[in-house]
Amino acid sequence: MPTQPRSDIPVSRSTGETPDARLLTDAVTRLRRALRASIRTDYPWETLPMAQVELLQVIGEHPPARISDLAARQRLAASTVSGLIGQMITAGLVARDVDPADRRASVVTLTAAGREQLAAWTTAHERRMDAALTALDQNSRAAITNALPALFRLAEQLDEPTDT
Repeated sequence: MPTQPRSDIPVSRSTGETPDARLLTDAVTRLRRALRASIRTDYPWETLPMAQVELLQVIGEHPPARISDLAARQRLAASTVSGLIGQMITAGLVARDVDPADRRASVVTLTAAGREQLAAWTTAHERRMDAALTALDQNSRAAITNALPALFRLAEQLDEPTDT
């Protein structure tokens, strides 16, 4: 059975078609926005800025981390990351130590409070996502499950440096 065009899906102005890249970008943007907003409604304690959450995730995945490495991974200016890390140190989420491999440099690691905050953030998001997935029909859930490996590969491609 042919599918009917949906009025809520953006259409490319230049070709009249719905390019995969544009649709995926829109879907990811909407998912992030909806998830973040729903978490703040369901869990009002969740006030950590997304930039700090993403840094906590990267530090948790690759400890200890240098500011320059975090900036490169997140594609942010080192000064921006340094400012965010300063706020996170003040909040007790991360600690700065001397890099054992290069005593002239420093590294950051998660504190116990940082690990707890990250775990709480992750659990809250997983619960919210699970509730949303449960509300979908079985075919939609299966489509999302089947798409996960390809989405992870896509993320890996996006992580690769581009030639400019």
